[in-house]
Amino acid sequence: MDLVKFVEEQVIAKATLPSFKAGDTVSVHYTIREGNKERVQVYQGVVIQRNSTNATETFTVRKISNGIGVERIFPVNSPNIAKLEVNNVGKVRRAKLYYIRELTGKAARIKSKRV
Repeated sequence: MDLVKFVEEQVIAKATLPSFKAGDTVSVHYTIREGNKERVQVYQGVVIQRNSTNATETFTVRKISNGIGVERIFPVNSPNIAKLEVNNVGKVRRAKLYYIRELTGKAARIKSKRV
């Protein structure tokens, strides 16, 4: 198993993303290829979890679109992530914010960390 991890770390190019955690509001600038055209789409929402470590690390971003909750999972080391901006640092006491899925309206807000 250590050999597999060694090869993954050699092959995968590490992305230089800013530090963020669950509860932070982020904007992910993601490159989308449609045929022979490319465009950058911005996906803004709350990070509800970071999963795994090293080469296979992912994070899940949740947003409300037209009254429906939408979650998207992004690999941290994806070459399609053009840029990641941390818009707001949230104050939460959990690493996984699955409870936000059941909340709506003002109850679903996350407090901001005072700087």
